[in-house]
Formats: sequence, structure tokens, C-alpha cells
Amino acid sequence: MTEDHRVREVFAQCLPAYRVERVEALGEGQDNVAFEVNGEVVVRFAKEPDPAETDREARLLAKVAEFSPLPVPVPVFSVTEMGCLAYRKVPGRQLLGLSGAPAAEIGAVLGGYLAVLNAVPAERVADVVGVDDDPPSRWLAEAAELYVPATVPTVHRGRIEEFLGAEPPPTFAELVFSHNDLGVEHVLVSERGWTVTGVIDWTDAAFTDPAYDLGLLCRDLGPAGFEAALSAYGGEEHRERAVFLARCTVLEDLEYGIRTGERRYADNALASLEWLFC
Repeated sequence: MTEDHRVREVFAQCLPAYRVERVEALGEGQDNVAFEVNGEVVVRFAKEPDPAETDREARLLAKVAEFSPLPVPVPVFSVTEMGCLAYRKVPGRQLLGLSGAPAAEIGAVLGGYLAVLNAVPAERVADVVGVDDDPPSRWLAEAAELYVPATVPTVHRGRIEEFLGAEPPPTFAELVFSHNDLGVEHVLVSERGWTVTGVIDWTDAAFTDPAYDLGLLCRDLGPAGFEAALSAYGGEEHRERAVFLARCTVLEDLEYGIRTGERRYADNALASLEWLFC
């Protein structure tokens, strides 16, 4: 069965009155492959279907839509046995790979956004998210495993290796609800400007260290974006852990980009080395 036929089949099953005229591949990540239908609906298939996980995410998205101040994907239908989830397209273009973005402006919006998410009462989402509490020592060990000196410009290798050999910061015990993967690949901005129009891919949402998503903003938006995000969030106490996690995740993204051929990830990671290991 071709991918186009698979998409048409699920629409015929779940929305028989909806006419599918055009199916376009959107791309794939580590866990999912996605398509756009008629320019208005996104349908996503898990590479390894998990019916319970698909059902959980559909319920999570419906809940997040109730309190998120930014647009998020709202489910139209799901076919859990196929790991399939369809939702109305969130407007905007993916921030990853775009040049000239006003980092401080976007950082301030996303820092404030994280403050709202992190303040959501645990009981409101406890039935749809779990806990992601990997200690800093594990993050550091995994970053060391993924680090390949030959893929990194010589000027950064000494500082990276010094970082990998240092002690990690202490574990933070106060976990909060968060997107848990708020890199620029999951942030959408307006087609003709830089207004943040939505946040996508909530697969990894969890109760976690608030420094993790702040660290991804540090990695992807640079010093100006990070300072604006931290100020809008009001979380100076998370600075050290956020920078630590930014350094760990940049090595993860670089390895992923090179291994999969996803040059946007690799190029973004290489650019980030300039401020994370300068």
C-alpha cells in the first residue's frame, strides 16, 4: 500500500464525507511520518504503532487546547491501531531553518508560554502524561556517547570535551507539566513575519524539569533569545541547568542530523556550538 493510499483509506474510514483531493508529504521525525491533506489537515502515522499511546496523545491535545495561549493541534480523528492521528493544520511555517528571526522577541513569547504551561495544576493532566525525570548525570553520559569529534569543528572540541568530563549540576526535584521538546522545529511563525502562531508535536509532553524546555530555547535561539525567555519566564534559578541541558541536547541533535541526513538539524546544531561552547 502506498502512503498516498494509506492516507486516503483512513479518511474514507473516519471522514467519509470529506473529499481528499491532494496529499503531500510533510516529512518525518524519529517517531512519526506526516502528510498534509488539501492544505488544511495533517495526518500522522507512528513508525511503530502503539494504540494506547495514540489514544493518550489525542486526549492530551484536547486538554492542552483548553489552556494553551497559543494554537496547538486539535484532533479531528484517530485510528489507534495504526498509530494514526489527524488534526487541523496549525497556521504558520516551521521556525527551524529560517534565517533572520528576531530571537529576543520570539524568546520572550516562548518564555512566557512556558510559564503558563508549567503553572498548569498537575491534576489537570495527570491522566494523560507521565514523568520524565532523567538525572543530569544520565544526560551527560548520553551526550558523551553521541559525541563524535570528527563531526565538530576543531575550535569547539576542547571545550566540549571539558564539558563532558565535568560534574553535572544537581537534580531538580520540582517537576512541572511542559511540552518537553520545545525546539524550533516545533514552533510555528507567521508566513510573512515572526509572530508565533502555534506549537506542534506534543508527543513528549510530561512532568519534567522546567529547565529542559528553557535549555532548548537556549540551544536554538542563542544568548539574546535565551535571556529574553528566562526573563519572561521569571526563572533565573534554572539558568545553570538550562545551559547544561542545551549543551547536552545540541550534541544529540547534531548526531541525529548527521545520522539521518536531516541537514536542518545538523546545521542548526553546528551554529549553536558558537555560543554554547565558545
